[in-house]
Amino acid sequence: MAAQDGQLNGTELGVYIGGTLIAYSTSATLNINHSPRSTSNKEDGGWETSMEGYRNWDVSCDALYAWLDPAGSAISNKTLSDLFTAYIATRASFTLTFGSTTTTGIGWTKYEGDAWLTSASLSAPNEDTSTFSVSFQGSGALTQTIDTTP
Repeated sequence: MAAQDGQLNGTELGVYIGGTLIAYSTSATLNINHSPRSTSNKEDGGWETSMEGYRNWDVSCDALYAWLDPAGSAISNKTLSDLFTAYIATRASFTLTFGSTTTTGIGWTKYEGDAWLTSASLSAPNEDTSTFSVSFQGSGALTQTIDTTP
């Protein structure tokens, strides 16, 4: 669903690894942080002062846990098994995109950078849908791209 009156449906945004969407995602969060460095000294009159410091970013994602799609075929998007095999077992980094890689038009924004898969957890509740959660830590700059195409 497209944006109406400036409001964006969260379904439009996803977490993509190497251009492939994480399968059956139910929610995702992008955190961008700035940690100013202290410049406090005895001449500040008891007030803390600071200047620019390190920036970092991380992403988390929750998804339904599945091995096959509803038709019984292999899932074409990234599953927990894919993530484990490609990024935990090999300790490899990858390009992560938060946003939409297919929707375009004025204002559509995506964020992209290199990341590491830092944690994965699997939940198997009694008589309920199994889910998994994954966390990613950015390595280096996070770039923001805003589409200006009408």
